[in-house]
Amino acid sequence: MRPAAVTAVPPSDGLGGSGVQYELKLDGFRCVAFARGERPAFLQSRSGRDLGAEFPPIAAAVARLPAGLVLDAELVAWRDGRFAFEELLRTREGRASDGVALGLVAFDLLALPGRDVRRLPLTDRRRLLLAALDGVPPPVQPVLATTDRTEALSWMEQLADTGVEGLVCKAAGSAYRARGAGRLWVKYRRSDTVDATVRAVVGTAARPQALVLELDDGPVLLSTPRLTAVQARQVAEALDGLLGAPVRDPDHGSLRPLTGPLRAEVTVTGRPPAATFVRLRGD
Repeated sequence: MRPAAVTAVPPSDGLGGSGVQYELKLDGFRCVAFARGERPAFLQSRSGRDLGAEFPPIAAAVARLPAGLVLDAELVAWRDGRFAFEELLRTREGRASDGVALGLVAFDLLALPGRDVRRLPLTDRRRLLLAALDGVPPPVQPVLATTDRTEALSWMEQLADTGVEGLVCKAAGSAYRARGAGRLWVKYRRSDTVDATVRAVVGTAARPQALVLELDDGPVLLSTPRLTAVQARQVAEALDGLLGAPVRDPDHGSLRPLTGPLRAEVTVTGRPPAATFVRLRGD
């Protein structure tokens, strides 16, 4: 199941009324981990590829679990006191030489030995997950989760410096589906606004569609998604007298450079980074 992105953390009755389970959202490789007894563990990536050879400590840890246990989890790396996605992209030898720690954070239970539990409500699966992993040492551990929205928001803020991205919010009564979470599972990504300089505009003076933004720390990004009608009107008013002649840019196509200063507030998320326009700044 892939959660849908939302711009606000839902209330406790906001996903169908059965209650909401709030989980920490971590930045790693999503995988389904199969414990297969005497056979090697299988760490299935989203594309179906086995990640076991790339992450031997995780494969070995899953292999020690009871045969038939199946976990939906996030494979994460930890370095210098925070989650470090970029370490997952290195070779296993490079990670080992630098002492990078790996973990498998389980957020759902799909099967117990001899029993498919995907149709059970999430609350039941969570209880069974905690029981199945009780006493299991790292690197395998259950995700931090709560049904208290205030507590979840507090966790998110307190752990932001460790690389926690946000929250995944799930209807407490939801079954597990292989595809499509609808609006029963949603994800909220915590983001802080940053300042940027508007260097150019895509579109017309009357109806700008996107902004070419230079972040204060250097990168130049095209805003996405397309500006709303209200945003476009505000930007158009601010552009009066600031637009130069149209030019052809090799990266962004046809655009209108600005001839004077204009500052904006944006959020930057994702890999590769994407900038979302929030508002123009008055300074």
